[in-house]
Amino acid sequence: MSHSNAKASRPGFLRNALRHPGSLLLSAVTHLGALITVLVLGFLLAYILINGIPNLKPELFSPVYTSENQSMLPAIINTCTMTLVSLLLAVPFGVGSSIYLVEYAPKGSKLVGLVRVTTETLSGIPSIVYGLFGMLFFNNALHLGYSILSGALTLAIMILPLIMRTTEEALLCVPDMYREGSFGLGAGRLRTVMCIVLPTAVPGILSGVILAIGRIVGETAALMYTSGTVVKVAGLMDSGITLSVHMYRQASESLYTEQAYATSVVLLLLVLLINFCSNKLARMITKGR
Repeated sequence: MSHSNAKASRPGFLRNALRHPGSLLLSAVTHLGALITVLVLGFLLAYILINGIPNLKPELFSPVYTSENQSMLPAIINTCTMTLVSLLLAVPFGVGSSIYLVEYAPKGSKLVGLVRVTTETLSGIPSIVYGLFGMLFFNNALHLGYSILSGALTLAIMILPLIMRTTEEALLCVPDMYREGSFGLGAGRLRTVMCIVLPTAVPGILSGVILAIGRIVGETAALMYTSGTVVKVAGLMDSGITLSVHMYRQASESLYTEQAYATSVVLLLLVLLINFCSNKLARMITKGR
């Protein structure tokens, strides 16, 4: 029966295509665009893995970096530290600002419109501009120098608009009936937001955090001006290189191209691991509600 139904549907599909050629053209362009996107992504992944995996060697994970072993272990540790500190600085402010804009600010407020326009503007600023600002303000004006803290503060400002926008959209997607039901049971606004709205919006909020992590891990220009390029395991007030900057230096010097390919594989795996852990955390929170 399914085979006959498929045969019967073909003439109808052809009639609709002939009757609405614009829809057929739009559908073809959409499918072509999706196919090209998948092919480009697959090519990039295959290129990185094919060139990088054969160059992964034990000396690349030595505890101490030298010009001979080109160890990336200090850069991996610094990247994890940078990501953690940046998120600790940006996520509370981003989520808190979005909660105010959605739940507490008056509807149609000029302040809300100004904040949203400013957020959109900050999202489009190139990272090199953030790097120059971080160098002038955090490194020089606040006397933090080249340090992990200076880089983390700069990255926190960079990812703050992203976290604010994604959190705001996640909060707006929560149905109003949830809030009305909570208010009807006698809960206040704060309890409604903390116990009803936020848990419901957690998957959307974590999606924004995952995107922010990807930007932190892949950032180079801003960190070259703020955290520096010293290859060692750095403290908060010490200069330290991250994995993306380490890969950039290896590739730009043209002497360690093979090590740069290997570093790109580790960087890719690190991003995938962080995204996987974030998705697992979102599912655990959602199931626990």
